[in-house]
Amino acid sequence: MSQSVWHTGRFEIDLACPRVMGIVNVTPDSFSDGGDHLDLTAALNHCERLLKEGADILDIGGESSRPGALPVPLGEELRRVTPVLRHAVKLGVPVSIDTYKPDVMAHALDLGVDIINDIYGLRRPGALDVVSAHAACGVCLMHMRGEPASMQQQVISNDVVDDVRSFLAARVEVLTQLGVDACRVVLDPGIGFGKTVEQNFELLRRQAELLDLGLPILVGWSRKSSLGAVSGRPAGERGVLSAAAALAAVQLGARVVRVHDVADTVDALKVWGLAGLCRPRH
Repeated sequence: MSQSVWHTGRFEIDLACPRVMGIVNVTPDSFSDGGDHLDLTAALNHCERLLKEGADILDIGGESSRPGALPVPLGEELRRVTPVLRHAVKLGVPVSIDTYKPDVMAHALDLGVDIINDIYGLRRPGALDVVSAHAACGVCLMHMRGEPASMQQQVISNDVVDDVRSFLAARVEVLTQLGVDACRVVLDPGIGFGKTVEQNFELLRRQAELLDLGLPILVGWSRKSSLGAVSGRPAGERGVLSAAAALAAVQLGARVVRVHDVADTVDALKVWGLAGLCRPRH
């Protein structure tokens, strides 16, 4: 049984029922909404719209992690995310920074951000130091092989669930040895990051095996190419598919779902809750 509260900076997030993390991409090239929120006013309005739609957490990122994406210089990433983070931390909800750069992590934490969401699982030099030096920030550790520019050329050749489970267990052990309490950590299997379509769905089917690690699972199926592969729909038309995948993941034990289409996901979870599977969301 995994923990039921995620300790994240200013907030203790109750995970007795699933939580929705709304995506705010302040980028020109994210795979489904690149450029939509690059303008500061658009980004700030998007944060507030996601909260009105029912998001429990805001996840703000300034660098695309789509397959083939190239790194963004540090100064440019800071320029993109800083004003959005300053606004978001005033909105009364947990705020996450989606970054792998230690300097961006430290800057975001100084601004009052609550969660570090790192696609590299804190493997970049200095990332562990930032998190272990902070008294209370939450952490999302994700599985990925290689880096976004090349990850789809480094797909897993052995059992995908075993590979993901072993990787995440090792990263948790490193954090534990540095004194980071497990109550601050959630785990992300990294759907679409260095995995085939079949492997992504294998991770979904066997997601319960990751719960053996004793920590909450966060998943990001939203608009992913695997959903396009089984439906033929482009990224902008995968809202229903994304909500279905989120519900499947929740049914199999995920506690946080990271999504673009917040309103659709929240509505789907309301039905799920009213079916007696969880108390209704408020």
